[in-house]
Amino acid sequence: MTRIFLLGLLFGVTLTMGEVISWFRIQEMFRFESFHMYGVIGSAIVLGAVFHLVARRLRWKTAEGEDLDIYRYPATEWKAYLIGGTIFGMGWAITGACPGPLFITFGAGYWPILVAILGALLGTLIYGVMKSKLPH
Repeated sequence: MTRIFLLGLLFGVTLTMGEVISWFRIQEMFRFESFHMYGVIGSAIVLGAVFHLVARRLRWKTAEGEDLDIYRYPATEWKAYLIGGTIFGMGWAITGACPGPLFITFGAGYWPILVAILGALLGTLIYGVMKSKLPH
């Protein structure tokens, strides 16, 4: 438990020092005024892809013991991803806060982020209630 806490703390400090939780940086990204966030996101994608390739080559398993297989999800679900991604992006642009670092932002002392946290929790609750009626 201590290791997880320390890893989370390190992650939070890293995102804070890298200005990834900054409302101004996020707004710059959505206005195409700065490369900063695109560089962070692009670096994460490249690092994740390399890590995934290494994990597959070393034959790592998932927590359930299954092989890592990114191709098990059908490509026909693109409409759901498009709709979900659009809603996600609109919320991100309106609040200036990505769901990932919401709690880091709160921990950094930005109390107004509680509105976005409550909105994210409410959206999660609504999704849970409506999940069976949505296209998956």
